[in-house]
Amino acid sequence: MYLGIDVGSVSTDIVIIDNGVNVLSSAYIRTSGSPIDAVKEGLKIVKGKFLKKYRKEPIIRGVGTTGSGRKLAGVLVNADVVKNEITAHAVATSFEIPEVKTIFEIGGQDSKIIIIRDGVPVDFGMNTVCAAGTGSFLDHQAERLGIPIEKFGKYALMARAPARIAGRCTVFAESDMIHKMQLGYSKEDIIAGLSDALVQNYLSNVGRGKEILPRVVFQGGVAANIGIKKAFEKELGYEVIVPKNHKLMGAIGAAMLAKEEMEKDGKITGFKGFNVINTNFETKSFICGECPNNCEIVQIIENGKPIASWGSICGKWDL
Repeated sequence: MYLGIDVGSVSTDIVIIDNGVNVLSSAYIRTSGSPIDAVKEGLKIVKGKFLKKYRKEPIIRGVGTTGSGRKLAGVLVNADVVKNEITAHAVATSFEIPEVKTIFEIGGQDSKIIIIRDGVPVDFGMNTVCAAGTGSFLDHQAERLGIPIEKFGKYALMARAPARIAGRCTVFAESDMIHKMQLGYSKEDIIAGLSDALVQNYLSNVGRGKEILPRVVFQGGVAANIGIKKAFEKELGYEVIVPKNHKLMGAIGAAMLAKEEMEKDGKITGFKGFNVINTNFETKSFICGECPNNCEIVQIIENGKPIASWGSICGKWDL
């Protein structure tokens, strides 16, 4: 079995897969600004689910980490592979849907597009500046409308005449949405309009200059929203596929990359084991100050002992 950990700004996703890349156990939890706690909680959940289902301890042969917090997660568990999310998503999606040519990935705080040709990522784009193309944009608007985000997609599908909403900026979108509410537009039409606005924002910003070809695969937390899926299909004119494990593709890809690495020359994993759950980790940051660079150093401390640090240009504090 192999463990994959994807630490993002909004969610932390952890999976255990077998040799056939079947997901045996998984956890999808909020990072909540504390990636260390999220990783420990996620490991506790996947181990507990595995024990309950299979009545035995999972034996991990390799561990991979990805996402914006991949380096930190890699240190916590002593990962065998630490890879960027573009590679992880491309590997997992190409395995599940070999004909994929375009990947849309929309999370809570950022969004990506990955262009695949012959199973290899050849181009990508990311948006981390404007929230109008992300899940947090939808969450905020759903809250304003008094509708649970889980029902957002169903409302969008009930629209008769979607409202036109300027989606290039969250501020403009919000003021436009309020204006439409005051004019008497139904919630269904407003939500469908917001879905269209998010999709148009995504395609014009993240997808700008990219050759978007089918098959298109849509993943990330927002892929659960059927309204956004339909808005993409309306805009593109062809089917958009949402994989079964759309929330976990990064973690699955990380586990697959760990599997590939550990199968080389029969390597032995460095994974610390699930006892990491009970380990006390702390972070410490300080300014070095020993030269004009004034590097900001971040240290990871395990049970009172520094185990990793980064931030120094000269490497003085590297462990």
